[in-house]
Amino acid sequence: MIRISALVVTMVMCASAAIAQGKIADLRARLAQEPNAVSKAKLMPQLGDAEFAEIDADVTKEKFLEALAVLGHYRDEVDTCDKALAATGADAEKHPAGFKQLQFSLRDSLRRLDAVLVSMTTDEQAPFLAIRTDLGEVNLRLIQHLFPHDTPAKPESSK
Repeated sequence: MIRISALVVTMVMCASAAIAQGKIADLRARLAQEPNAVSKAKLMPQLGDAEFAEIDADVTKEKFLEALAVLGHYRDEVDTCDKALAATGADAEKHPAGFKQLQFSLRDSLRRLDAVLVSMTTDEQAPFLAIRTDLGEVNLRLIQHLFPHDTPAKPESSK
């Protein structure tokens, strides 16, 4: 009975991994074929969610190279969307469509990445932190586009 249960659980996990891979491939194809920068950015929440589910699963199984590859794809997709939105010349403060969705997706992804990093050793974290730095810079750039007149207060230095 226990062997049958273990077999069923294994089969379900394999099937869900295959479905997730198919969803990621489908969303990546849609992103690549989408000519509109705003529409590309609006796909990022779905794609980011699917990719981070894959990253979570890979890290849980200690498949760090696979997780890093997916994270690298995500960074490249975010960068592509950011550059496409910037190329439109749109004022993100007045017309936030696309910028807002990309920033929300990126913020959530950074949160999920931070949650994954705590389960790794310092050596395992290093390549993930490099990508996290890149994603953090894009996130700050998007916030600056969305809120150009809100400059962060500089902390006073103690004397």
